[in-house]
This record gives sequence, C-alpha cells and structure tokens, in this order.
Amino acid sequence: MRTIDDLAVYHRRILVRLDLNVPIENGRITDDGKIRAALPTLVTLLTRGAAVVVCSHLGRPAGRPDPAYTLTPVAARLDELLGCRVTFAADTVGRCAQTVVKALRPGEVAVLENLRFNPGETSRDGVVRQVFATQLAALADAYVDDAFGAVHRRHVSVYDVAALLPHAAGYLVQAENAALARLASVVERPYAVVLGGAKAADKLPVVASLVERADRILIGGAMACTFLAAQGYPTGLSRVEGDPGAALNYLGRAAVTGAGLLLPEDVIVAASRDPDSRAKVVAAHAIPDDQMVLDIGPRTAQRFTAQLVTAKTVFWNGPMGVSEIPRFAGGTRAVAAALADSDGFTVVGGGDTAAAVRALGFPDSSFGHVSTGGGASLEYLEGRTLPGLAALAAPLGRVAA
Repeated sequence: MRTIDDLAVYHRRILVRLDLNVPIENGRITDDGKIRAALPTLVTLLTRGAAVVVCSHLGRPAGRPDPAYTLTPVAARLDELLGCRVTFAADTVGRCAQTVVKALRPGEVAVLENLRFNPGETSRDGVVRQVFATQLAALADAYVDDAFGAVHRRHVSVYDVAALLPHAAGYLVQAENAALARLASVVERPYAVVLGGAKAADKLPVVASLVERADRILIGGAMACTFLAAQGYPTGLSRVEGDPGAALNYLGRAAVTGAGLLLPEDVIVAASRDPDSRAKVVAAHAIPDDQMVLDIGPRTAQRFTAQLVTAKTVFWNGPMGVSEIPRFAGGTRAVAAALADSDGFTVVGGGDTAAAVRALGFPDSSFGHVSTGGGASLEYLEGRTLPGLAALAAPLGRVAA
C-alpha cells in the first residue's frame, strides 16, 4: 500500500478523504479528536506544495442536504488548527465546489460539504455511483484516503474514487493498519479484550473471532445486557441489542477455548438517565423491571481492573456505561485508568470510546494507540477485507472485487 510519501503532490490538487464525523451539539464540536488525527497528513501535503480538497461525511443525512449535518463547523475548526486559508464549498460536486477548487492555490485547503448530502455516495446503483465518483475525481489530480473510520464502508469516496486517480494512504490509515495488524498477528500475552457500548449486533461477530485468540474478554456497557438476557436474566428497561442466542453460543465457545469471558457481577441502574433519577447498585442477575443499566458496578470495575493490570496486550472498544453523565462514568474511568497504567500494548478502538476517555481527562498519549474507527477496527480484527484498504492496495484503474 502506497503512502503519501510515495505520491507526487507538488502543485497538484489532492482529494483527501477524511473521517470528520465528529460530535456536534448546538453547532459546537464537543470532541475534535478526529480532526486533530488528520493534521499530520494535511500538514505534510501542504508543506510539500499541494492544494488540498478535503471531503468527509457527517452523520446520516439520507442522501439530501440537511443543515443539522453541515460540515461548516468542521471547516472552521480546521482553519483554526491549520493556521492557513481554509475555504468551505457549500456543495459537494456542484458549481460552488467547482468554483472553490478552481481558485485553490498550493498551500490552501478547501472543504467540500457533507458527502452524504449526495445520494451517489452510498448508492448501490452502479451507474449512479460511477457518475458521482467521476465528479469527485474531476476535482483533483490524485487521491489520499486518511479516513480509517470509513474504510469498512463500500462508499464512493472510499472505494470507487481510488480507481480513477493515483492514490495513497495517509499517515492515519497507515498507523491504524500497523496497530491493528499487530493485534491480528502474534500478540504478547495475556491478551485482554474489553467490549462495551451499544450496537451489540455489530460487535457480536467479532466475539466469535476473539474467543479463539484472546485470553480474557470483558463485557460491559449496553452489550452486557445481551449476554445477561442470553442467560435468562432480567434486564429491566435496558435495550437488548443483537441476538441473545448468538451471545449464548459465544459463551459456550469461550468455555471450550479457555478464553475467560467475564460479565458484570453488579451494575448501576436507575429508572432513566435523568439527573434526578435515583441510582443504585444491584446484582447483575437481579435487575429490577423498572430500572435500566447505566454503568458497571464497583465490584465489576475492580474485577475488570485486576484482569487488565496483568495483561500485556489490550484492545478496548466501547464505554462501560453512559459515560457522558458523570455519575455513570465510573466504570469507563476505571478501565481507562487501568490501561493508562499498563506497561503493555494498549489500543483504544472507536470514536465513542476515544471521546469518552478524553472527556474523562486521559490524553491519547496515555495509550499505545487510539483508533478513530470503531466499526472498522472491529471488522479488521474479525478478519474481514475492508473495502477502503483493498482499494488503496489495488493498482490504478482496478479496484479489488
């Protein structure tokens, strides 16, 4: 896979696909970690005399313009961080984008409006995809993908454009690939995996792979409710995602392989997330019908920490609770502290997890690697071929099938 060090960029327009899908509340970016992660690639391209055209998605606007998902705040933040001229195009490939890009000079940056405002980005229609890919490619002389958080998506800006332009990986994609390849090869043991957060349906398949490789798998967050339900325990008002039957199968498989699959012993529950709702600690197998799980309990946090402090390799994806609410952040803080104190190789995987640890005061430097891609990192460890990486590895004019 070529990187930007192998790409001729001087006085050329470079289309750079970034993952700028950052959390925004009331027009304010609450965590700019993904933007900062893209800076090394952007600075290098600008220093080498490139004119940079940035494209990204934000949220799920369903193929049409939606002011709630505009990239305007992101462009403004890039302007602040780069300290150079950043121009915003109010469309993706239309007249505004073409005018802005045409006026772009070496050392300048243009940010296109949200890719997903155009239905072609996620279309399954080959003709529609080809039209959009051709329009994007026409804006530049070469293409760089530094959006690791999107490489598991077979979207036009991730997959199709690479076949139309000289292409290379940015530094972030290179670093992510190296860190996750290390986890997918021979790891130093004990190897511990911590899985939490929501979207259990997306995370359950990776458990099937990890029970064959990891020594310990610690399950917290909303995902734990799926495993508790699989064992026939009540989960109260908690949402059970994914297939409990599959979770039960993985529990059995873990027993066969010897992987220690640990579930919460106790949890913190409340009737709602409301700040005034009374919270209490209960046994994980006795969640009241009128309560929901909002964090792992103190005994579980201690047990998880004890498993992590002796691990030589750790992969963590998903908070242990609703960590954006301080009183439900204890479990996430305990896991983060254990990894920060570890002498082993630690990987924090996923935008939500990374944002959570930063909000709790842990800088990225506290860990071996902080990934920007939750779904991408999970699919990588599951052993799937990621379309974006396959496209970068393919010769010009031919994208891997």
